[in-house]
Amino acid sequence: MLQVIPESIHGGPDAEGVPLHDFSTNANACGPCKTTQAALRNADAAHYPDPHYTRLRARLGAFHGVEADRIVLAASASEFMQRISAFAARIGIRHARVPQHGYGDYTRGARIWGLELAASDAPALHWACEPASPLGSRDEAVDDWLDESTPTHDIRVLDCAYVPLMLDGAQPRLPSTAWQLWTPNKALALTGVRAAYAIAPTCASAEHLAVLRAMSASWPIGSHGVAMLESWVTPEVQHWLHASLVTLSDWKRAQIALCASLGWSVRPGSLANYFTAQLPQECRMDEVLVALRKRGIKLRDCASFGLPRHVRVGVLSPQSQAALKDGWTHGGFA
Repeated sequence: MLQVIPESIHGGPDAEGVPLHDFSTNANACGPCKTTQAALRNADAAHYPDPHYTRLRARLGAFHGVEADRIVLAASASEFMQRISAFAARIGIRHARVPQHGYGDYTRGARIWGLELAASDAPALHWACEPASPLGSRDEAVDDWLDESTPTHDIRVLDCAYVPLMLDGAQPRLPSTAWQLWTPNKALALTGVRAAYAIAPTCASAEHLAVLRAMSASWPIGSHGVAMLESWVTPEVQHWLHASLVTLSDWKRAQIALCASLGWSVRPGSLANYFTAQLPQECRMDEVLVALRKRGIKLRDCASFGLPRHVRVGVLSPQSQAALKDGWTHGGFA
């Protein structure tokens, strides 16, 4: 009998549409990036992209200082999570290791492809996220990965979704023994454009790279995804991104102070444009989420991350913060 795997839980739009004040996603609240939007408007949707994405892989490789052959394109980060889980099972790996609190698609991919979650030293598909989600803090697994003198039989994958959104000068740690999975649509505030890429570690064999590419559907990225990724690596867009981090840092400090004033227990240590907080003990999570959603405000319940009674709060503008304060007060939770 086939095991039924629960659907993934995500923030963002739902059956009620797009929230007016969406704290449930971690997209850059300073966006969307206008330069990339212009590139999307000019995308050639009348023709197939180059099926080998020759120019795009060359540009991404040059941006990261690696050979173009190390770039593996993906329809999205979640698609790559499924594909590399299938690849791990195909080459004989039987286990997966995931963060204690992390994105549910790591575990979902493992379960779909029959990988057992294990804390043992058996070879595994090993996931880390730097900075971590939902906490926004350092991922302790990366400390071990940075010791490149120790050999490993794992497939290591570092989810770099929030590396571009690290604030206050925080620097990422990118071990060469791990795959790097990049999803620029969050930093560009264009999450509706689904496109991602992975950078193979130096130890990845040409055979493994060929198999991973062959496991992809033809044209995993459409013309708009190509336009977004090509725009991503331009100096103009990178300048816009770095300027937005200054604004986000200011907004984050104000938002943390606001949440504390509402009686929320904010967890320290976040390096990114989001943080987690525990709601007051007397509040029922389901009532809070429903009441705020009716006022156009959406929070991300962290139960699926293994943190009950916590919410992940993306940093938004002062206007949205004022709406959160008003919704909390008039909702009877203050």
